[in-house]
Amino acid sequence: MKSSAILATTRRYDRWLTTQTSVVEADVAVKHERMAQSAFLFLRATYYWWVSRWPHTLPELAAAPPVHGIGDLHMENFGTWRDAEGRLVWGINDFDEAHIGPYTNDLVRLATSVVLAARSRQLRVSAQEACESILEGYALSLGRGGWPIVLAERRRWLRSIAIAQLKDPDAFWQKMLAGTGCAVGDYPAKAIRDALPDRRLDHVVHRRRAGIGSLGRPRFVAIAVHGGGHIARELKAVVPSAQAWANGTSASRRGVPWLLENAVRVPDPFYRVTPKWVTRRLAPDCGKLNISELTEPRDQSRLLRAMGKEAANIHLAGPTRTVTADLERRPKGWLHDASAQMANVMTADWKAWQRR
Repeated sequence: MKSSAILATTRRYDRWLTTQTSVVEADVAVKHERMAQSAFLFLRATYYWWVSRWPHTLPELAAAPPVHGIGDLHMENFGTWRDAEGRLVWGINDFDEAHIGPYTNDLVRLATSVVLAARSRQLRVSAQEACESILEGYALSLGRGGWPIVLAERRRWLRSIAIAQLKDPDAFWQKMLAGTGCAVGDYPAKAIRDALPDRRLDHVVHRRRAGIGSLGRPRFVAIAVHGGGHIARELKAVVPSAQAWANGTSASRRGVPWLLENAVRVPDPFYRVTPKWVTRRLAPDCGKLNISELTEPRDQSRLLRAMGKEAANIHLAGPTRTVTADLERRPKGWLHDASAQMANVMTADWKAWQRR
C-alpha cells in the first residue's frame, strides 16, 4: 500500500468530519501522530480505512448475513459501569461506529486487534487460541439467546479482575480536576445541565482529550460536587459511522438508542444518546479492563471468550437465524486465518502511514 493512498483517504475523511461537527484540529493532529506509533493504534484510529479495506481483502466474509453491529470493535472497547441497581456490569462501552453490516465484520476486527496484540507480546496466549476463545464465546451466547454480563453472584472471576483494576479515586479526581476550564459559550451549556442529576448544580466544564478513534470530535467533561463527593459527566459529539461516509449514505434510522434498547444487556443508566451528543458517567469504577495486565493465560482466554459472548449479546438485538446457519458452515480456524490476513494488511498500511 502506497503512503499516498492512506494519506489521501485520511484527508477526505477529515474533510467530511468537518461537515458533521465542529472539529478540534489540535486533537486531529494528535490522532495522526498516535496512528504512527503502532499497528494496534493505527487500527483503532482508522475505522474509516478499515471499512474500505476489509471488504476487498475478504470479500466472501464481507458478504455474510447482516446484523446491527458495533463496527469499531477491538479488545479495548470493553469496560465496566454501574447499573440502576448499583451492580457492576461489564461489556462493550463504545458505539460511535455502530451500523448495519455483516456479523463477521465485528468478529474479524476484534480478532485482528487480538492478533496484533499477540504479535506485540501483550498476550500470553497464542493468536490462534485467542481467536478460538472469541468464536467459542460468540457461538455459545448466540445459541442460548445471550446473557448480560453482570459481575455479581455469577462471573465472580471477572468481578475479581474488574475490582483489582478499578482506578484509585484520589488519583482519578486529581486528574479530572486538573483540566483547563472552558468559557461559557464554548460548550453546550443546556446539554451539560441536562446530564447532571440537578440542573442547578454548580459545575466546571473542561475540554477532554481521550480515546483515539474519536479524536477530533468535541468532547467535554462537567465536574460537580453532589452528595458530598465529586461526580463527572462526559459529553461527546455524535457523528455518523464511517460506514455511512464510505457508502455516501445517511446513518441508520434505528441508530444506537434502538440497538442499546434491544440488545441483550443491562443498560448503563447514564449512557444516553441524543442526535447531537452521547453522554456517560465518568468515575473510578467505570473503565476498561486491561487484558495485558492479566498474568494467567487462562484468565486471558476467559476474558476473550467473554468478549465473544458480549459481541453476540449486541448482535441479538435483531434476528440471528441466518447468522447461526452461516457460522455453522464455516471451517475450523476461519477466524484466525481471516484476522491474521487483516493484521498483515493493517500492519503494512501502518508502515505506509509512518512513511507519509
